[in-house]
Amino acid sequence: MPIETAAAEDYSILDTGDEKDFNDLTILASAICQTPIALINLFDEKRQSVKALIVSNIPKIALENTFNVPDISEDQDILIVEDASSDDRFLANPYINDEDKITFYAGVPLVNDEGVTLGSLSVIDRRQKSLTNEQINALKIIAKQVVDKLELRKKAIVSEDTIRELRYSNLFMQKFNAMAAHDIKNPMSSILLSAQALKIRLQKLQDTDCERLADLNISSTKRLMTLIDDMLAYSKAPSLLLTQKVKIDLHELLTVVINMVSIPENFTIALPPGKHSLFISSVAVQQIFINLLTNAIRYNDKAQGLLQIRFREDEKNLYFEVEDNGIGIDKAYHEKIFNNSFTLKITDRFEKKGSGIGLSTVRELIKALNGTIMVKSVPGSGATFYLRLSK
Repeated sequence: MPIETAAAEDYSILDTGDEKDFNDLTILASAICQTPIALINLFDEKRQSVKALIVSNIPKIALENTFNVPDISEDQDILIVEDASSDDRFLANPYINDEDKITFYAGVPLVNDEGVTLGSLSVIDRRQKSLTNEQINALKIIAKQVVDKLELRKKAIVSEDTIRELRYSNLFMQKFNAMAAHDIKNPMSSILLSAQALKIRLQKLQDTDCERLADLNISSTKRLMTLIDDMLAYSKAPSLLLTQKVKIDLHELLTVVINMVSIPENFTIALPPGKHSLFISSVAVQQIFINLLTNAIRYNDKAQGLLQIRFREDEKNLYFEVEDNGIGIDKAYHEKIFNNSFTLKITDRFEKKGSGIGLSTVRELIKALNGTIMVKSVPGSGATFYLRLSK
């Protein structure tokens, strides 16, 4: 059977030491087929390598180094040779004619799901014999178990490589986030200092109207700088989303979010009535509502835009409803819109297309808070997002 040469290297199995799992399978094959020898051979383009071997009364080292099993043709799922001394495929084998001569051979190819032959599972005897149908079927089953263990080994190697790549990627992103935060905070610090200096001058001029604008600039800049610091901290330690909770006033938090979003003059936002005190990750909730409010504004085609936020709670959870009167979302996309990089390929009121990042980020943040999010919508009639966050 043809051997696809790169396969064995993918499993990192050639020239490795004994492993109990493979040794146990050769012992099982030897016991079922009643042969003194059983072995697992693995191939690459240049050689065969014995992975596991059970032998009675034959020097193990010599057999490992010199015994090569024959190729099995493509139309065979097992090769059985009752008398190897009369088979041309074994003429070059030194164990055919010596005093411990090998006579009987049966081998099952180890073929993976892609049809690549990785090696063979063989049983060998020094006398002529035959196998029963039950023994043949058992040998094939054991060969399948060998392949399954090789596949698990390959998946483990791939998983380790993926973990290493993720660690590198996470380290890179942490460095990038730190650099980006530093680059953003520098000009913001200049803006803050300029606004504070401007306020002092306006106080001297007793220009109260402009002074209020300067105060708004100062408070907004401080909030944004705090948000950057919090986001940077969470990017380094995502577990802080659950452990670093603070007591917040819901109305105040939503007001901060609204002040950070550009609200058109024809857009009205209705907040939940009453006073609600929450104990939760402030930065996560801010990011969630910034995304939802921004989307509600961008994808609203009505002359008078409306967004209503409703809230309730019970002993274990916080519940939010964010309802808008925008363009709506077709039912076919109610799940897909939360997938990373998925977009509806439509332009917003500013003639821009979405990136597919916002709602997937919202879902990940809510998932980190042990919560859920879903949407109900009718095209043309707006959408309502339902959020549940664990207390």
